[in-house]
Amino acid sequence: MKNSNRENLSLNEKIAEHKELIAALVSGFIILLAWRMDSTEQTTAAVIAYLTAFLIGGYAKAKEGIEDTVESKSLNVEILMILAAIGSAIIGYWMEGAVLIFIFALSGALETYAMNKSHREISSLMGLQPEEAWLVRGGFEPIKVSVKDLKINDHILVKPGERIPADGKVFKGISTVDEAAITGESMPITKNIDDDVFAGTVNLNGVLTVNVTKPSTETLFQKIITLVQSAQSEKSPSQQFIERFEGVYVKGVLITVALMMFLPHYLLGWDWTTTFYRAMVLLVVASPCALVAAIMPATLSAISNGARNGILVKGGVHLEHLSALRVLAVDKTGTLTQGTPVVTDFIVREDLNEKDTLALIAGIEAQSNHPLAQAITSYAKKRNILIPQNIMIEDIPGYGMKAESGQNRYTIGKPDFVGNDLAHDFADGALNDLGNEGKTVVFLKDHKGIAALIAMKDIVRDEAKNAVVALKELGIDVMMLTGDNDTTAKAIAKEAAVTNYIAECLPETKVEHIRNYKQSSGHVGMVGDGINDAPALATASVGIAMGGGTDVALETADIVLMKNDLSKIAYAVKLSRKMQRIVKQNIIFSLTVIALLIISNFFQAISLPIGVIGHEGSTILVILNGLRMLSKNV
Repeated sequence: MKNSNRENLSLNEKIAEHKELIAALVSGFIILLAWRMDSTEQTTAAVIAYLTAFLIGGYAKAKEGIEDTVESKSLNVEILMILAAIGSAIIGYWMEGAVLIFIFALSGALETYAMNKSHREISSLMGLQPEEAWLVRGGFEPIKVSVKDLKINDHILVKPGERIPADGKVFKGISTVDEAAITGESMPITKNIDDDVFAGTVNLNGVLTVNVTKPSTETLFQKIITLVQSAQSEKSPSQQFIERFEGVYVKGVLITVALMMFLPHYLLGWDWTTTFYRAMVLLVVASPCALVAAIMPATLSAISNGARNGILVKGGVHLEHLSALRVLAVDKTGTLTQGTPVVTDFIVREDLNEKDTLALIAGIEAQSNHPLAQAITSYAKKRNILIPQNIMIEDIPGYGMKAESGQNRYTIGKPDFVGNDLAHDFADGALNDLGNEGKTVVFLKDHKGIAALIAMKDIVRDEAKNAVVALKELGIDVMMLTGDNDTTAKAIAKEAAVTNYIAECLPETKVEHIRNYKQSSGHVGMVGDGINDAPALATASVGIAMGGGTDVALETADIVLMKNDLSKIAYAVKLSRKMQRIVKQNIIFSLTVIALLIISNFFQAISLPIGVIGHEGSTILVILNGLRMLSKNV
């Protein structure tokens, strides 16, 4: 499923999705026109234009704020911004009110867009679940039925190349199944009678009859979908704090403004004009415009910086979490490694010619679509070996192949297919050493015995070692989580120099380990590229996907490495930590300015124009400070 939902949206749906952003931008354009009119003394026209900007830019947030206030019976920042803008207009400062509305509308539009985008991976994931199955009943012909109608103990037929539609056990047949979507195992697994198979995995060659053991609502594939939904519905601690702070801030400002409208008149002897004037100044200078500007420009600049360096970040909150990482969990297949097997060793019996033997093996394997066969064929082509076309083969699913070339007969496949004793004795017991290195070994047998062996491995990416070292220098432990067996995982972990590893992980166990890391270390990152990684990516504080990964991983992740370059993670961490420093500087500065303006207003030490200059001036300064994130130096 290569096309995303976004590409399938109609023009009207795209416009509807971006209507808040369009309204904010239109509002900003009208503000510029109004400012131009105001500067040429077209006062009435300017006021009308500012009022139009108020309505266009503020409608969505005003509606949202009012509805939320009615529903939750609690005031929010939206209400405060509306009142601050109205207060500015009442005392004649239309432009200040319009700018407040514009900034708040723009930030709200970007937030809405990010939220809509983050929920699309569920439909992408659902699209990989087969909807129909071939139901077998007695001696009758298989009939196609909906997966939802399958019951426990039903028998289903799975043909070569098809996805298995339900969890079950093999009742009849032998085949090789690609389980990368579920376990992350890089090598296809041979399935015999009574072996477990999972919905969503791919049957590569032989025909299988499967006994259904779980209904469609309880399959492992469905659990992956549920885990993604559950993880994304959880609010981060930062989000919860912001929501609590919002209510307190709004109530505090409104209560203070209300008191300012009356108490100074009675307690300090101010006249009503001065009292109302000071209350309006307070409402303007206490608005969170500077606080909004303290975060958004720095965040957007950091995201832009990352994009220029091949790092796609889906929101500022993910950068915030990235800065606090102490543990990074990394999938093996397609992340630390290339994701496809390559030939690492080729050993030929002394009495045979190496090139002729390789040509023979490639001629046999070229007739198979198995990943190991494709790796051998690619290896032969790179060595400019002419691959013969006249070899007759018989495919033995799950084991290997038998072949005839002229008068000679050959067997090629795993050790127990060509003979375990012969395989272990060949080349001074090379099988054990190669197996300990995490390699898969295929043997060629002729009438004299073992003729050759070819060892293959999913090799570690060139940049993986440097990436792990760079992350460790930043104080981040790198843990490898993989569905591979312990021998393979240990070899890859040693080669990649990760801190530790956990082998034989299913999607559920990956999620459990991520949760354990979060409890012990706080913020935890997860790097993956497959469907099986989606729940862990969603559960982690920060999910990072490889750009060449599946659509589901790309949609679920918070950050995408567009060029599959792990070294970019260290750059992203440095970028996020710099952003956090700048955001903290901006927040402290903006709050300090607001506090000074509020105090100065109470002592009547500033006029409204000075208050506006101080307020808007602080906003400009924090924006300029945030734009430092565009610099290449992190």
